[in-house]
Amino acid sequence: MKLIKAFSIVLCALVACAFLLPMAAADEWNNRTTVTFSAPVEVPGVGAQTLPAGTYLFKLMDSPSDRNIVQIFNEDGTHLYTTVLAIPNYRLRATDKTVITFREKAEGQPEAIRAWFYPGANWGQEFVYPKAKAIELAKITSAPVLATPIDLSSAPIETLKTAPVEAVAPTGETVDIAKVVEAPPVATAKVEPQQPAAKTLPHTASWMPMIGLFGLLCLSTGFGLWLFAKRGTKQVVRVTGRA
Repeated sequence: MKLIKAFSIVLCALVACAFLLPMAAADEWNNRTTVTFSAPVEVPGVGAQTLPAGTYLFKLMDSPSDRNIVQIFNEDGTHLYTTVLAIPNYRLRATDKTVITFREKAEGQPEAIRAWFYPGANWGQEFVYPKAKAIELAKITSAPVLATPIDLSSAPIETLKTAPVEAVAPTGETVDIAKVVEAPPVATAKVEPQQPAAKTLPHTASWMPMIGLFGLLCLSTGFGLWLFAKRGTKQVVRVTGRA
């Protein structure tokens, strides 16, 4: 009975893992995150441009290109507010919490989201704004902002996957994207010590001794189990005789 009970517990644990692991993998794959804003925020993209204070669901849309597509839903994921064009941005130190950075705005106006980082990830999503809005934000912050010449408010989602992206300075001039997006650190090549060449067996070598040793081991194990079973049988008979 104890063996059956233990087997049942293990089976239940395996079934639970079978359900939980796909869910965890899905969250890792699309970076599904719940975010709460205490004040309105501005976002680029197709659809709404200002999100009222509240709780929202952020996740990545599947895209084979190097253009990441971020979708923002209501809390339960039943209504899509906007679809945002973004490109990967790197941070040196990952945190165990969701991080959203903002750009400064004029007093009384909602803050504009700059980037979104998933917990534990070094790579985040740097939001791309329409060029006119990007120049406006660049003037306020005195720093370059990612931009695209395409009108994101009405562009089809498929267009976002191939939309050109540039960085604009406060003057409206195009600058290097590297001034906005952090590149990953260059890994220093580690020189491994040379290992001696593996010695090869002579052509006369054979697997027969190894096979013979394995067979002998199997015979010894079987003989030991037979003796153990025989001894157990004798003990049972002796106890029955005393009764």
